[in-house]
Amino acid sequence: MSRTFLAYERPNGEIGIRNHLLIIPTVICSNQVCNRIMQMVPGTVAIPHQHGCSQIGADKTRTFEVLAGTGKNPNVGAVIIISLGCEVVDPIALAEEIRKTGKPVEVFDIQSIGGSVKAIAYGTELAKRMMTELEKQEKVPVPLNKLKVAVKCGGSDATSGLASNPALGAAADSLISEGGSIVIGETTEIIGAEHLLAERCVTPDISDRLYYMVSRFDKEVERMGADMRGGNPSPGNIAGGLSTIEEKSLGCISKCGKAPIQGVIEYAESIPENGLYFMDSPGNDIECVSGMAAGGAHIVCFTTGRGTPTGAAVVPVIKITGNKMTFQKMEDNMDVDVSDMLDGTASLEQAGERVWQEIVDVAEGKWTKAEVLGHQEFSINRIGPSL
Repeated sequence: MSRTFLAYERPNGEIGIRNHLLIIPTVICSNQVCNRIMQMVPGTVAIPHQHGCSQIGADKTRTFEVLAGTGKNPNVGAVIIISLGCEVVDPIALAEEIRKTGKPVEVFDIQSIGGSVKAIAYGTELAKRMMTELEKQEKVPVPLNKLKVAVKCGGSDATSGLASNPALGAAADSLISEGGSIVIGETTEIIGAEHLLAERCVTPDISDRLYYMVSRFDKEVERMGADMRGGNPSPGNIAGGLSTIEEKSLGCISKCGKAPIQGVIEYAESIPENGLYFMDSPGNDIECVSGMAAGGAHIVCFTTGRGTPTGAAVVPVIKITGNKMTFQKMEDNMDVDVSDMLDGTASLEQAGERVWQEIVDVAEGKWTKAEVLGHQEFSINRIGPSL
């Protein structure tokens, strides 16, 4: 039987390791009202974004799905949706989609309520009442196999593929052995190593789907008249010692461990339980992490050699580095240092156990450095042009 830990049990059977009151603007025009309410009511989280209007087709659908998925994330205990009143994202449909989880959802629009000042006053009182109810909820013992962890890398350097990514991979294998779920993404950053992941897919259909997603991404970049290899590795990656996209990709894929790949899912699609999955997603840190959170990840483990302060709105982000200088210079941002792998004083198993223990501690309530500093980055990956 899987180990247990304390977490919030949701009406739909999912578990949450945080209990956020999430404030969702359906459109950029309601960002400021949402931000002001967040500032007035401690414990609330707002996700300002640039979308929700002048969008059509798949682009409009993606915005809806990411907002709905973020509201449905099990770390969210209740939701307030604030609309302007004339955008393309339907606030009522959004509320209905999130209510399928059984969590409380309130919705109102700024135009009907009479402008920003009245909307901020109304939303603040509403948020205070909802927070009071959320704070009454108590944690209960839940099995560790309910945990879904996303693995991501950014600001990579030569130490990433040699230390932090393999250490995270060992921790990922530990969660898989408990019966939990791991999701890896960054379609642009498996190029050159996609055949190694495809060989690990449990069926030929899943393998074909992985190849299709890589090809689709490559063609989109070509359609813009660009070559992906012109921007990847980034200037920072090259300064950190990475020379080619293939070299970067080989290090990148090691962070998901060695388990077979059970499925391939679209950006922001719900992450299945039990096993390793691949999510089609960009390498862009914030867009990728936001898609993983919308898919239902409880935690994101983020490896970095160069260093980044990246956090996320509803998901704790654990920062792991194999670069001793980066850990010392950016100790306020880094959670786990595995650089001792490189001087020979720690084995891969020991470093992996250190990362795994940090995952368990954060699941049980320990704050990450990004949470302490209030990092709540959020960004929706966009497909089409604005009208």
